Amino acid sequence: MEAASISTGSFPPISRSQWLEAVRRRGQAHHGEAPAPRSYADLQFEQLRQHAGWTIVQRIDDTDAKRANAQAQEDIAAGATGLAIVFAGAPNAFGYGLPARPEALAAALHNIPLNRIYLRIDVHPSSRASVDWIIELMRRKKVDPSRLSLSFGIDPAAVFAGVGNLRMSIQALHASMPQSLAHFFAMGIPAVLLEADGRVMHNAGATEAQELAVMLAGAVSHLRMFQEARQPLIYATPHIGFALCVDQDQILSIAKVRALRRLWTRAQEACGIAPAPTKIHVETSYRMLTARDVETNIMRNTLAVFAAAAGGADTISVLPHTLAVGLPERKARRLARNAQLVLSHETHLSSFADPTAGSEDLDILTASLCTGAWEEFRQIESEGGLLASLAAGLLQRRVVEARESRFEKLRRGELGIVGSNLHVGGDDRSAETEVLKTERGDLPRDGVVFCEPLPLVRLEEIPAAEDGVAPSDQPASDAD
Repeated sequence: MEAASISTGSFPPISRSQWLEAVRRRGQAHHGEAPAPRSYADLQFEQLRQHAGWTIVQRIDDTDAKRANAQAQEDIAAGATGLAIVFAGAPNAFGYGLPARPEALAAALHNIPLNRIYLRIDVHPSSRASVDWIIELMRRKKVDPSRLSLSFGIDPAAVFAGVGNLRMSIQALHASMPQSLAHFFAMGIPAVLLEADGRVMHNAGATEAQELAVMLAGAVSHLRMFQEARQPLIYATPHIGFALCVDQDQILSIAKVRALRRLWTRAQEACGIAPAPTKIHVETSYRMLTARDVETNIMRNTLAVFAAAAGGADTISVLPHTLAVGLPERKARRLARNAQLVLSHETHLSSFADPTAGSEDLDILTASLCTGAWEEFRQIESEGGLLASLAAGLLQRRVVEARESRFEKLRRGELGIVGSNLHVGGDDRSAETEVLKTERGDLPRDGVVFCEPLPLVRLEEIPAAEDGVAPSDQPASDAD
């Protein structure tokens, strides 16, 4: 059926008594027998609208650039439509990552058709420098950057929260950022340059409302920098994107993605500018992964991917199910990729403008998240903004409280992790999990401004109630 016939057609009104009478006559026509059900086995699904769906993004986070290039080529050949470069030292590298050098980036992208894929650089301490690395790489490859699909993860607040330091003062950062990016805007490259990243907060144990509030505060701080530099906000908003996590709680995850769009629209309207489209990158949760029974992570990832797609994410990246044990190898990466491919190509989920439209309960949950996030956002603003709140340790305190509340629910059995504290089947099998052999690196410690970093903690790492020991900020050890 064509979309036009749906929009122009109509159904005659019918009352309940008329409907019952029609059912009665249908029954009489079949001599009291139930009508044979119509078979839909041979019907082909026709898309109600043309929609490319979301971009299937694979992480390039290997410590070996040559091996990373082989992974990238395999991912693209097998159906991935985007790559996320995760450099060492990034909050979301989990101890791994491509060496943060331009030659490593060039090696990892060797023979990759950059004009046919989406490329993002994940938030990391050298994010600003990586913009120049990419531009230079495009120049050498004779590729027109204006024809590419790019995202540069520049978010000082995410680095500050995850690493615990900045390489320049907050005042200097605010003063220099607009000028240093002005030439990029002048180039007219249709890319996300500034990102508001909530993944550090999520994986440190924040509530969904806190994660949303931090992203909103980060995006508003980007706008404020340009406002103080007397540059039109209308030029900045198309280059602002968001990154967040979703987990196995499908309904809550869908509501979170939807709430982010509403919050950003409201914030732009409050600034007196026409709302630009909300560009959202979604990554599956690290905190939900278990090292004890890694196969259960495959199902968690599947649920999370569905939530991201149903919520309307633009790009999605799946953390391989073995990441809690070590750097994922080929098979784990293939399963992460195929989880998206099956959902994209075999369910037709992207054929609908909003698969969750019409759900009253979901609308109520989304509105509730917006309310909670807006209150937390106002609290952050009253503390001087996101960077100031982090420098004072105020936001970290609230996130730790949320994490401890979640841990307490786990201790009481109100929350369960299948394979870890619920339906535990035998001994810990993490030592049997196949991962790549590589060294895990430390987070960079150099800087001029410091704060208390937020460690990334998997729920499985719940500390005993009586020991008072904080969970480790590092993933489980590599398999021997």
